Amino acid sequence: MTMQPFKARVKNGRLVLDEPTDLPEGKEIDLVPLDDVLAAGGDDLDAEERAALHAELEASVVEAKAGNLIDADVVLAELRASR
Repeated sequence: MTMQPFKARVKNGRLVLDEPTDLPEGKEIDLVPLDDVLAAGGDDLDAEERAALHAELEASVVEAKAGNLIDADVVLAELRASR
């Protein structure tokens, strides 16, 4: 299941959500104001995790420039086969 964004409006102090979903009945979700997420850096990574992410992204750019690429269809097929 892919994560889907939801939009809600505040009406009379309540969150009103009118979006179709395939979530199961009774499923609870956490709603966080987008401004709060963006103010916190856009994710929940700590400084060490963020540094590791940036290092991996930089390494990926170097590999791509060198032509060391793997087709996305191959990667997805391998991931599906490993389930």
